[in-house]
Amino acid sequence: MRLLTAGVFALAGLLFMTSFNTAKGTNLRTDASLLKLSDLIHERSQKNGDLDESNAALRDQVESLAKAGDGSTSAEDEKLAELERAAGTDPLKGEAITVTLNDAPPNATAKLPGYPEPQPDYLVIHQQDLQAVVNALWQGGAEGIKVMDQRLISTSAVRCVGNTLILQGRVYSPPYTIQAVGDPQKLQKALAQSPAIQNYMVYVNVYGLGWKVTEDGAVTLPGYSGTVDLHYAKPVE
Repeated sequence: MRLLTAGVFALAGLLFMTSFNTAKGTNLRTDASLLKLSDLIHERSQKNGDLDESNAALRDQVESLAKAGDGSTSAEDEKLAELERAAGTDPLKGEAITVTLNDAPPNATAKLPGYPEPQPDYLVIHQQDLQAVVNALWQGGAEGIKVMDQRLISTSAVRCVGNTLILQGRVYSPPYTIQAVGDPQKLQKALAQSPAIQNYMVYVNVYGLGWKVTEDGAVTLPGYSGTVDLHYAKPVE
């Protein structure tokens, strides 16, 4: 019996020492909220935003140094400026409109007869809704588009996970704002004529999804400040 008791105490001591060495003075019962994936995503999103700003500042320095000592002609400089404007890396001035989309109230009900009571899926903004607005604005002759605080370029992809927007490495929650520079009348006409947006407007009128279009007057869209390198899969050699 004494031998068994001694064995139990020895095992307990071993477990205690193992726990102590593992913890190294930290709390092993870490608050679960610290481990939430959403917290990690938002932390990475903030870091990506900071890196974008740093990248933009360094790009400005490189361009200033290049212009000061490359010996290019005025014609070459103008051609480069045109390419930068087309690529979306330069600020863009002009008349603009802003489209704002938002989730419906969580307690929303069908406002019109003949429609079913809403499922949770009916009450949130989806990827296709944002894509429909962006596509319609391009179709309407937009010279440049900004989604939230980021300028879109040819490689930009508007993606959603649930009702959270992931754009160029950064994460956003509704309400979503999309600003476009161009002829305000043509842009609004393109929005009204889009079949995808006409379908979205049904949910606006029936379930209360958010939709607002405003004319902003003259604005300046920021230039795209992120990396322009393409990332793609490669076959295993």
